Amino acid sequence: MSLLNPFNKRPGLNTATILLVENEEQFQQSLANVLVEETAVTVNVRLAKTLPLPMKNDESRPRIDLVVFIINLTLDKSVKSAKASLKYLDPGYFLGKVCFMVTNARQALGCTGRLDAVRQLAVSLHCPLLFAEDQTPEGVTSSARRLLTILKVASGLVPNTTALYLSNLTRCAMPPDIDQPSFD
Repeated sequence: MSLLNPFNKRPGLNTATILLVENEEQFQQSLANVLVEETAVTVNVRLAKTLPLPMKNDESRPRIDLVVFIINLTLDKSVKSAKASLKYLDPGYFLGKVCFMVTNARQALGCTGRLDAVRQLAVSLHCPLLFAEDQTPEGVTSSARRLLTILKVASGLVPNTTALYLSNLTRCAMPPDIDQPSFD
């Protein structure tokens, strides 16, 4: 089992590849269907339940420009699976090429501990945290549009913008803790 490395393969011309990692595969397929409809660039979508990816397809696998961990807040297994998969990513991915997408946040209002755990994970890794509505086609389309924006930057298709710059603008931030002293 080797680490998934963002810089070990050459990029394709006007092509971006996204890896959607979701343990339950509920939202993953509908999101993938909307992503491949993009016409401005060629979007390759790879689906995985967990990392690491199998070694047998390593040579034919394209360079992965963005890894998206889809986390269902109603299931504790989803959060644990995402945390376990992170150790199979090369540290280079955490320079603007990893994103967390949360689903079912409304249904999980009583499970604030899972949301806090995902927010702390996103903050500690300096990654964007997106909330997605997976119950309606409009919600899936909206989520896909946000991911396409991040994917185009992460794959180098937006001039004068790097994934690290976008990561600084979109990263998740935790509100200051009330118990901590303020230096204002």
